[in-house]
Amino acid sequence: MAGHLTDDIVHGPPPPGGWGWGGGGSPNNPGASRRASLLGLYLLLVSSTMVFLALLAVFIMRRTIAVDWISMPKPRILWWNTGVLLASSAVLEKARRKLQASDRVAFNWWWTAATALGILFLIGQALAWRQLRSEGLFIASSPSTSFFYILTATHAAHVLGAVAAVVYVDVEALRFTLGPAKRTVVDASAIFWHFLDGMWLCLMALFYIWG
Repeated sequence: MAGHLTDDIVHGPPPPGGWGWGGGGSPNNPGASRRASLLGLYLLLVSSTMVFLALLAVFIMRRTIAVDWISMPKPRILWWNTGVLLASSAVLEKARRKLQASDRVAFNWWWTAATALGILFLIGQALAWRQLRSEGLFIASSPSTSFFYILTATHAAHVLGAVAAVVYVDVEALRFTLGPAKRTVVDASAIFWHFLDGMWLCLMALFYIWG
């Protein structure tokens, strides 16, 4: 009895249905539901990749034929934003490992930290755009500024959707209602977040090497 009480204090009360790793939305066939959810995620990744590749193709075409291309000054905060985004991915993975170990209290702390870092990244992007505007650089100022705004705004829109997902997980976790039926959301959110990390690194390379 005392052992169970201590475990509840450290890890929180167990949700209905147990805490096995995995699970989907259907109690009768959780594996199939999980596969369907992950398939939907992979389709989202493919469609998002196609959007970015289309924008990158237009960027490369415009950059190649342009005689009026002038590289724009990049806000220094972009490096800070990059560090914040990479840190958020590392923290998400730390949270997932804690969940696999059934340490829900630690998971809550790490996942909340990752959520805060994701929101901080969006704030940093807003500050980067504000800095450009204060220097008189708007979307119509030059081809390079146009692509910078379009590409970073597209990425930020995806991050906003990812933040909504991690906030949902965070709220459910803090309420100790993140049972096996919702475990796929944790995996999907983390995978999509890592995808956005990779996409951001590609954009940073593009801006600083060829932008």
